[in-house]
Amino acid sequence: MNTVPLQIEAELARLNVLRMVRAGGSGHLGGALSCIDIVTALYFATMRVNPQAPKDPNRDRFLLSAGHKAMAQYAVLGRRGYFEETLYDTYGSVGSKLGGHPDLHKLPGIEANTGALGHGLSIAAGMALGLRAASNGGRVFTVLGDGELPEGANWEGASIAAHHRLDNLVAFVDVNDLQISGPTAEVMNMEPIADKFAAFGWNTVTIDGNDIDAVLDAVSTADGEKGRPTVVVARTTKAKGISFLEGTLASHYWKPTVEELDRAEREVHARIDNLREWNDHGC
Repeated sequence: MNTVPLQIEAELARLNVLRMVRAGGSGHLGGALSCIDIVTALYFATMRVNPQAPKDPNRDRFLLSAGHKAMAQYAVLGRRGYFEETLYDTYGSVGSKLGGHPDLHKLPGIEANTGALGHGLSIAAGMALGLRAASNGGRVFTVLGDGELPEGANWEGASIAAHHRLDNLVAFVDVNDLQISGPTAEVMNMEPIADKFAAFGWNTVTIDGNDIDAVLDAVSTADGEKGRPTVVVARTTKAKGISFLEGTLASHYWKPTVEELDRAEREVHARIDNLREWNDHGC
């Protein structure tokens, strides 16, 4: 599969994240950009969704457990056609539908209010169990952050999902190694993450989470797994795609200067131009 069009979509979503930061003056950029390749691959190449019928009962479900990374989901939802992209220019304004965390009452395509860290996996497990009870073939995808794994509710959800053999559930853990108060290994080391989920009875896959081909392969592997939920341990880079911010704690919540925003946008535009040239000419 030629994934260059998906890579372009991911870069266009990065531009939308920067557009929101420009509108609001700041935002949780680092985590949004570390997981945006995953979110793009899911919405554009994996999940069965219809932006014109966001409540279609046969849809696949997506939950962003790490709700403070909401700009990633917003950036992709607009590109996917769930709302007009002019909405991005309201980010950070009073009454905007684009809040700091996802709100299902304000925006189509949001399945649950998330961001009280550690709860997304349990909600996703409940949805997956409900879909199976209804003989509904829909799948449930959730993205967690490595910084939220110390929350105990994650492991209650992991236990439930394994006990009920929820093979219609796929959880991505965005392991970018940083959280608001420092490196995750120093704040609360949860490694080895894959081994912990395996001990609960999950199928585990470890990938480069900023590689769209790897994301798609992981979903394919999960689809072939019967009788167990799958966790994809996605090793990513904080603020992926912005060279002067990648892997920095400062990117977690970014309040840039105009010059910094301009520089970030130029970098993303340059990659889009290169990808389009490669896609058009095969070189």
